Amino acid sequence: MFERMDRSWALVKASADVLLKDQSLVMFPFFSGISVLLVIATFALPLGGFDTLNQVSDGGGDAVMESHFLALFAFYLTQYFVIFFFNTALVGAAMLRLDGGDPTVADGIKLAASKLFTILGYAMIAATVGMVLRAIQERVGIVGQIVAGMIGVGWTLATYLVVPVLAARDVGPFEAISESAELFKKTWGENVIGQAGLGLAFGLIYFGVIMCGGLVLFMAVGMHSLPLIVMSVIFTVGAFLIVTLVHAALTGIYAAALYRYATDTKSTGSFDSAALEQAFAPK
Repeated sequence: MFERMDRSWALVKASADVLLKDQSLVMFPFFSGISVLLVIATFALPLGGFDTLNQVSDGGGDAVMESHFLALFAFYLTQYFVIFFFNTALVGAAMLRLDGGDPTVADGIKLAASKLFTILGYAMIAATVGMVLRAIQERVGIVGQIVAGMIGVGWTLATYLVVPVLAARDVGPFEAISESAELFKKTWGENVIGQAGLGLAFGLIYFGVIMCGGLVLFMAVGMHSLPLIVMSVIFTVGAFLIVTLVHAALTGIYAAALYRYATDTKSTGSFDSAALEQAFAPK
């Protein structure tokens, strides 16, 4: 267990080294987050209206329900497309960096734009899966929630490398999903400690930010200082957002490196080859 934790920490540090060399990579999750917020704001009012109509209407309930699900599908599709687009841009830029290049934000956006219809196709597949899982959860009760949760975990694991595949190759969405599942099965399917390590490391950082912010806020309230209260809230929220952006950027870099190692079996930039070989070693 301790050996796995050490290996995970080594991979986190290597990912951070790549990000330190190209800090502009955090701009992709930043743009993604802003876009997702705009999507949520755009759909929030219509979806809320459909919920209200569905609750109060006596006639035409089926039509309202169909419109509701169509709106939900459109929401899922738009949200997934935005996320996958900027994730592809991030991973594409990270791959260029791992190859020794010096990519710009525009390079990543240009690469993602060249895969526009493929990303849209994958977003449609993901949205469909999301709607199916939602229907299972709502119609089968607690059993449906458990089943949907298990399917959701399996889908997430099987499609983890879809974005790197899309960024690196000119393939369709179904082929990308198939290749991602095959790479997961043949390489790191039995060894997800790297992602667990990232999650654990950033979980501790998030916790630290919340605790520090809460302590400062508690002191500010005790001092009855409104300016200090406002500053403590701003500091906590700002620090939390920065950590979130770094976490997202590191996750993309890590995915790019894992894909490169799984397909090319060669050293990838700042990543330590021995650590990656251990990560992919059969168990």
